[in-house]
Amino acid sequence: MADALLMFCIISIWGAVFQSILIMGGAVRYIFRQSRKEWTIPDVDQMAHFPKVTVLVPAHNEELVIAATAEHILRLNYPKDKVQLIVIADNCSDGTAGRLKALNSKAAYRDRDFMVFERSGTGGKSGALNDALAFAKHEWICIFDADAAPERNALYFLIEKAMEDPKTYGAVFGRNKARNRGQNFLSKCINLELVTAQRIYHTGLWELFKLGTIPGTNFIVKTDLIREIGGWDTEAITEDTAISFEIMTRGQLIALAPQAEAYQQEPEQLSVYLKQRERWAKGNFSVVMENIHHLFDRSSWRIKLHVLYYAASYFWFLLSIIVSDIIIGVNLVYWMIALFKPDVVSPFQFADDVYVYLMVAWGLMYYLFVLQINLALATDVGQSSIQNFILSCLSYFTYAQLFLLISLRALYSFFVDKVTGRKAKWYKTQRFG
Repeated sequence: MADALLMFCIISIWGAVFQSILIMGGAVRYIFRQSRKEWTIPDVDQMAHFPKVTVLVPAHNEELVIAATAEHILRLNYPKDKVQLIVIADNCSDGTAGRLKALNSKAAYRDRDFMVFERSGTGGKSGALNDALAFAKHEWICIFDADAAPERNALYFLIEKAMEDPKTYGAVFGRNKARNRGQNFLSKCINLELVTAQRIYHTGLWELFKLGTIPGTNFIVKTDLIREIGGWDTEAITEDTAISFEIMTRGQLIALAPQAEAYQQEPEQLSVYLKQRERWAKGNFSVVMENIHHLFDRSSWRIKLHVLYYAASYFWFLLSIIVSDIIIGVNLVYWMIALFKPDVVSPFQFADDVYVYLMVAWGLMYYLFVLQINLALATDVGQSSIQNFILSCLSYFTYAQLFLLISLRALYSFFVDKVTGRKAKWYKTQRFG
């Protein structure tokens, strides 16, 4: 039994290593191809052939950030007459709506198609987006979160990518960056995770398999497509992942536009971070279970691969980490006891060569972890530094281990919901001024 458990851990770790190498190879190939391109941004008057876009911004008690977000959107490098902005003041008990109305009344924005939609319905972010969908007038819908600060050309790059293959690309997503990345140790680690996910995993999966997943912000989707789907799922905790699978089942791709960048706030307190990530993990557990049937039906290979990728990340690799940590913990306890009672033997006794395979796999996994982060940092201006390199080496033993705690808490909450019929509660990430 002990040998079987260890072999499971070894196979799982080598599986994770192979996945990392494969995706990183795709990312490197994509980076080299992109580096050869020359980007020219046309003037607004050269975008006459670009489609019109409705921008939706759901905002629940966001008075600290909402005015700045709306101004960033209104100043985007895109024809003004082609942008409809709808900001949803969703069940707000603060000054969110007041700040938006004050902004709307400014002379600079009086001629803009800018609507402040005060809403009192249910369904959280998904419900807010569904209600605002009724007012959307244009071909594409763009979503920004209330704390977003899109760079001036973000919308241009999203639409430009969509126009490459408008029949196949049902949605296009960009990259999100941490605007408060230097605030403290936690925000610095979140920045490393965000940069690595965006510049290695997203680019690698798109380069190799044309696979993409909608993030919660900074993306566009066809208006007719989202209406055909029936809007956002108000029961889904991670509505972005859920709708990604819905888009793919309709034969549409979710394309990556890496130049479309937007800044967002990240949690600065551990309690806020844990609540946010537990919600994400729990939502992804749910999405995997709801889509696992695609492995056994006639769905496209991309959907099957996407399901396997999420299942491996949130179930298989999680289980292997738990088992390997238990083995290590038990052995450490028995080794300490053996200092005083030499006749005590650990229940996990393995052959020396098995240990060698395990240690080589762990060492390679750690090396790849650090390599991925620093490769991603090297592609982002101003991020490759000695401080971030040291942080990347330390984060594996500190920040990355929170994944286990978060996943276990999310998994427990997920199963309790299923057994008791308890309805999951929406948690809005706390903002900072």
